[in-house]
Amino acid sequence: MQNTQLTYSPIDGSLYVERPLADRAQIQQAITSAARAQKQWRQTGIAHRAAICSAMLECFLARSDEIAEQLCWMMGRPIRYARGEVNGTADRARYMIEIAEQALADIRLPEKDEIRCYIKREPLGLVYVIAPWNYPYLTAINTVVPALMAGNGVLLKHAPQTPLCAEQLVESFREAGLPDGLFQFLHLSSDNAQWLAQQAQIDHVAFTGSVATGRKVEQALAGRFTGLGLELGGKDPAYIRADADLGRAVETVIDGAMFNSGQSCCSIERIYVHRDLYPAFIDRAVNLVKHYRLGRPDDPETTLGPMVSAGAADLVRAQIAEALAAGAEPLVDPALFPLEKPGSPYMAPQLLVNVNHKMLVMREESFAPLAGIMPVDDDRQAIQLMNDSEFGLSAAVFSRDLNAAEAIGQQLETGTFFVNRCDYLEPGLAWTGVKNSGRGCSLSSLGYGQLTRPKSFHIRP
Repeated sequence: MQNTQLTYSPIDGSLYVERPLADRAQIQQAITSAARAQKQWRQTGIAHRAAICSAMLECFLARSDEIAEQLCWMMGRPIRYARGEVNGTADRARYMIEIAEQALADIRLPEKDEIRCYIKREPLGLVYVIAPWNYPYLTAINTVVPALMAGNGVLLKHAPQTPLCAEQLVESFREAGLPDGLFQFLHLSSDNAQWLAQQAQIDHVAFTGSVATGRKVEQALAGRFTGLGLELGGKDPAYIRADADLGRAVETVIDGAMFNSGQSCCSIERIYVHRDLYPAFIDRAVNLVKHYRLGRPDDPETTLGPMVSAGAADLVRAQIAEALAAGAEPLVDPALFPLEKPGSPYMAPQLLVNVNHKMLVMREESFAPLAGIMPVDDDRQAIQLMNDSEFGLSAAVFSRDLNAAEAIGQQLETGTFFVNRCDYLEPGLAWTGVKNSGRGCSLSSLGYGQLTRPKSFHIRP
């Protein structure tokens, strides 16, 4: 059995990180120490927990330069943007710390005949977080901080592509004074990652990743009555109404499609444009995409880095080839981006027209700097096409008529609906998906409900 985890950088294919994988004895030891620490931690007050979590953020931010460089080398994020995830992680964590006292407060019923009734929110116990590589800190912090604030212990497994992220978070908490064992990382093989989820001491699993792996996690937990939160794939649409601010719409949607090389669960992958604006939208969108600079992410001038691996890029190239064979038309000449070539993680951005929903590029998640664009006649057609997907994470409408746009949002099958915005998480809103985009939610006060259990008290004198 392989006992070493190797992480190769998409920048140049070099070996960047090598780590031993935990065996089952080490996993069991981690579970035992986390459970022991959690029994003490759950007795602490929210103010004490908040002080430690806030101190962790100071330790984390002090490493901003180091963390940004690691992100660049592990997953290809352009260095000019890498620090943004560090700051965003801190902002999101602060919000969840600030709302913890209110979110975890007792729910008290009016007294009747001197009978006191109330509901407490109690910690689940041990939370197992399985985090992805594309936004490794932001996705992990969604669960890690509220889980600890709620009185839980946490075991964290990051994707093999971003192992240093788990180590940075645990070290920052250690420096902040978090009790030993309460929050630990584990580098695991896929078999042992599944085995850990099945252990009786695990009370909740929070998984972010692909639909296929999400199904495996769900199947592994079948019949075990373990809590499960799933944030899975997306094929998120945007609709440009006839009354949209065209310049703003183009700039926002193209950024939503291309940022992080399109490797975001809520990136825009399908664009529907009212016929009245379609020609002008195409001209502006193509012109904007041509100004991206594809290059090494450690170059401060680079605005579009490599995809996470050559294999991931080639899968998307196959999607594009399938669409072109079926009649789609590419709008961007790959020759404008010299690093683009088969077998390379450096993939040129692309926009496709003459596409339809029989093509993979309009049905399956691409997770790449790629979007298909279709003209539509009216709101009704746009709604039908936006809902014609197995996914439902987020959707966006661009319009000057906010009432009309909001009415469209009421009809869309999605977890988050944007007007004149996309590809963004507001921590005060529940992050959730419908259909194959997931189950449960994170962030907001509702996110605390996923990480606690209600306990009712009925006290009669």
